[in-house]
Amino acid sequence: MASLICGSIAYDTIMNFEGKFADQILPEQIHILNVAFLVPTMRREFGGCAGNIAYNLQLLGGDPIIMATVGNDAAPYLDRLKQLKIDTAHIRQIETGFTAQAMITTDQANNQITAFHPGAMNDSHLNLVSAAVKERTQNQKGVAKFGIVAPDGRQGMWEHCHQLAEAGIPFVFDPGQGLPMFNGPELLELIDIASYLAVNDYEGEMLSQRTGLSLEKVAERVKALIVTKGAEGADIYCAGKCIAIPSVPAAKVVDPTGCGDAFRGGLLFGLENDMDWETTGRLASLMGSIKIAHQGPQNHQMSKDQIGSQFKTAFGFAL
Repeated sequence: MASLICGSIAYDTIMNFEGKFADQILPEQIHILNVAFLVPTMRREFGGCAGNIAYNLQLLGGDPIIMATVGNDAAPYLDRLKQLKIDTAHIRQIETGFTAQAMITTDQANNQITAFHPGAMNDSHLNLVSAAVKERTQNQKGVAKFGIVAPDGRQGMWEHCHQLAEAGIPFVFDPGQGLPMFNGPELLELIDIASYLAVNDYEGEMLSQRTGLSLEKVAERVKALIVTKGAEGADIYCAGKCIAIPSVPAAKVVDPTGCGDAFRGGLLFGLENDMDWETTGRLASLMGSIKIAHQGPQNHQMSKDQIGSQFKTAFGFAL
């Protein structure tokens, strides 16, 4: 069973600051902020929400279909996806721009400051859900049974939500860093046509402020609302109740970049395989825990069997 993943593909330049941002920022001088952080280490990683989600779904044995836009510098990324046997048929290359670039600085407390250049991501609306459905049907591939709209160009996120709804494909609306681009009525419109909504706790607060609705009221408009809470696990609101999902202690805490996307890869796999929410949430939580123990968003390499073994160890029952 396939999932159509609409979102960004990006290169992540990740830098580590060997201190704490809080020690370098003077609250009383925030109006004239001018700081520089010495970052002794720097590396470039494959990233972007769609790329990261697809990578994790592929680890679990899923069939991700990425729908994204990239720039004229995307050859290394496209080659990698092909080596991973991830469908690249619906990744559009924009020759006049760069692939999206994230410059991420992480401090010793795992706080992050990110500068993001959208580049080709701004043209994501040129991709059509109907074209992906047609191509997969004509080539007798598995047609997407689920979708996700992750952070992307604003117009692309808006149109892809509506296109998935029109195609009758249930999907997760995952606004993430893109949430501030939409006002309250726009968010409610997208929520109302989505099947599921996924946010972290900070985004959940922003969502409530913009819509004027509590999370419980928002949850009434979708089949399930998933709120991730980092080391505190996650809450899944569905059918009038809230299911508390425990976190999985990480082998070590190395890099939080991409943990939310790893969680969403597990979420999609659970949906694809008709798992209950208790199991789906635990699998998603485990994927985030596995990811945080590795540098970069796509460097954790585990087989499906190894993930299954870790799942049984963490929760006491087989996946």
